[in-house]
Amino acid sequence: MKKLFLVPLLLGGLLQNAGLTATQAKKTTRIPARKSLAKRPPPVDPTDGDNIDGDDLTIRRAAVAALGPQSGSVVVVDPASGRVLTMVNQRLGLKTGFTPCSTIKLVAALAALSEHIVDRDTSIFTGRHIAYTLTTAIAKSNNQYFNILGTRLGFERVTRYAQMLGLSEKAGLDIPGEQPGVLPPEPPKYGGVGMMTSFGEGITITPLELAALLSAIANGGTLYYLQYPRTQVEIDQFAPQVKRALELAPNGIADIRMGMRAAVDYGTGRRAGYDPSEPVLGKTGTCTDFRLASHMGWFGSFNDVGHHQLVIVVMLAGSRSFSGAVAAGVAGAIYRNLSEQRYFAADTGKRPGFPEIISTSPCCSR
Repeated sequence: MKKLFLVPLLLGGLLQNAGLTATQAKKTTRIPARKSLAKRPPPVDPTDGDNIDGDDLTIRRAAVAALGPQSGSVVVVDPASGRVLTMVNQRLGLKTGFTPCSTIKLVAALAALSEHIVDRDTSIFTGRHIAYTLTTAIAKSNNQYFNILGTRLGFERVTRYAQMLGLSEKAGLDIPGEQPGVLPPEPPKYGGVGMMTSFGEGITITPLELAALLSAIANGGTLYYLQYPRTQVEIDQFAPQVKRALELAPNGIADIRMGMRAAVDYGTGRRAGYDPSEPVLGKTGTCTDFRLASHMGWFGSFNDVGHHQLVIVVMLAGSRSFSGAVAAGVAGAIYRNLSEQRYFAADTGKRPGFPEIISTSPCCSR
C-alpha cells in the first residue's frame, strides 16, 4: 500500500525538477488544442475571375460587400425583364448545379395548389396535435408538411411542374459557360418523392435557375429567359425574351407569396427583413449536398417595392456554418445597402440597371 503513495510524490518531484507547478502543467495540455485554429479554411475571394462588363455597379458593390470572403454566389435579376444585373462568383453560379434544399418547397407548393391537393388555408396534421397551413409551412419550412404534399402529388406531377418552372434546363439565353441542373429519372431510393419535395433529394439546380423561377413568381407568372448583356451595344439593344407563361392555379402565386412574406416576417428568413415599407419575400434552404461533401445555404427572394424591384438569390456552399438563415442575412444586407442609397426610390431620370460605365476595374469587383 505504501508504494501507491509514492506515485504522486514521484510525479510532483519530476514537475518540480522541470521547473513546473501542477497548475502550469495543466495549462500545457491545452496548447495542442490551439492547432485547430490553423485548420480553419482560409478566406476566399468570391470575385476572382469575374467579368463585370455590363454589370450594374451599384448593385454589384452591395452584393460583394454583403457576401464578403465567403464561398458562395449571388445573382441579382430584374424580374420584369429577365436581365441579369450582376453575378458574383460567376464560376460557381454557372456550374452544373447543387441540391436545392428547401427552396424546392416553392415548386411543391405551386404544384399542389394547381392540382387542388391543397389550398392556402388547408390544415395538414404533421403530428398528433400539430397542423400547418401552406403559409405557415412555407414560413417555417416544415419538412413533414411538404413530404406529405409530394407523396400526394406523385413523382410524375412533381417532375412536370418542376420542368414547367424551368428546372433541368438552362435559365439563360446564350450565357457562356452556363450548365443546367438535373431532375432525377425516378424517385429517390430512400424516402421516395416526399424527399424530393421536402429536401430536394436527387435534384440539382443553379442560382440562375432559381433566379428565373423567383422572377416568375415576382412578376405574376412569366418565365423569362435570363440575359446577361455585356457591351454597351447589347445593353442598348436589350429586349426581354419570354420563355413561357406559367400554367398555374389562378391564385397559386398569390398564395405562396403570403408564405414567402411570412418566412421573412417571422419564419426562417427573418435576417432578410430590414424595413416594413420595403418588404422582402423569400425562401430559405439548408442541407448537405453529399455529392459535393458540402454544406448548403440558400435564400431566393425578391422585394415588394413600387420601383426597381429585384430578385436576389444567395447560394453559400462549403462551410459547416452555412445555412439558409445565413444566406438570408447576406440578401438582407444587399437590400438594406441599396435602400440606404435610395435605389428603390422613384425614378429620377436615370434608368437603374443600365450603367453608364462598364468596366472591369478592380475597384468594383471586390
